[in-house]
Amino acid sequence: MKTLTIGDLKARIPIIQGGMGVGISLSGLASAVANEGGIGVISAAGLGLLYKKLSPSNYTEAGNLGLAEEIRKAREKAKGIIGVNVMVALSDFAELVKTSIAEKVDIIFSGAGLPLDLPSFLKKDSVTKLVPIVSSARAVRIICEKWKNNYDYLPDAVVLEGPKAGGHLGYKENQLEDQHFSLEELLPQVVEEVSHFEQKYDKKIPVIAAGGIYTGEDIKRMIDLGASGVQLGTRFVTTTECDASEAFKQTYIQAEEKDIEIIKSPVGMPGRAIHCSFLEKVKAGIKQPKACPFNCIKTCDISRSPYCIVTALYNAFKGNFENGYAFAGSNAWRANKITSVRETITELMNEWKAKL
Repeated sequence: MKTLTIGDLKARIPIIQGGMGVGISLSGLASAVANEGGIGVISAAGLGLLYKKLSPSNYTEAGNLGLAEEIRKAREKAKGIIGVNVMVALSDFAELVKTSIAEKVDIIFSGAGLPLDLPSFLKKDSVTKLVPIVSSARAVRIICEKWKNNYDYLPDAVVLEGPKAGGHLGYKENQLEDQHFSLEELLPQVVEEVSHFEQKYDKKIPVIAAGGIYTGEDIKRMIDLGASGVQLGTRFVTTTECDASEAFKQTYIQAEEKDIEIIKSPVGMPGRAIHCSFLEKVKAGIKQPKACPFNCIKTCDISRSPYCIVTALYNAFKGNFENGYAFAGSNAWRANKITSVRETITELMNEWKAKL
């Protein structure tokens, strides 16, 4: 089967587990995926809430200490490749990137905005690879040009996240069902764009497809379209090793196709989530925060926000759906049981082989 090479890192299987916050993909899930030969990813979002005890009055400091601890825990549990997902939209983006690099994490994945200054954080002895998450060929071109001109650096890989992903989406709401913005349509464009930089600078830049990929057949389709690997988030939520509460996992298993909905996030982007009583209250105008407790996201305006997103996602992580909701990909409703990471990856690989 195909391997995935990113710089001097080689994953035995071309599967990356997507970073899912708040608290859904931590060291437990990331290490389990890494041990199966894929790339495990810790989400840096909201760690200030999970690790509040480390710095009760300083959300940013608690998040950084928590991230360092999660990276170390993953390293203790896993022999494979460990990445961190750091969203550009986070107010403490720079601190979290610095912590990741200092801890020598293998890869930083960064989206929810263009990570135009990401290479500026590397030191001479840094080993961390940098992988932007994009939603178009244009975004890839802008990042490659900026990085090359300003830092003499090119991405070590690129993740193209399509409109069927879970959580925050890098598309306008009217683009989500438009075939011109489908992953199948965008992937060859991004592969073509990346190839210009590969040829010009003699550097291999693998393109990873993400967003709505759920089966081995989906993986084969993306590889056939030019992807070097795939990223899956939703599929790994219903595993025993996923760091979310059992109640969070059960929302996926109980969800029907009609329950997967597009919401307006306080962050200013559309998001995909599972319908619940909390979201009904938001639509009815019942939810309204009085103050911003964390200033965690640059684009969040408390005066217009119907709720605090990091608190809502933290509540969901703990299983409190009266005061929170679960982000999910478009195929979350297809989950019908909890399995191990090993069983999930074996099933994906067998489905893929059957289609070869």
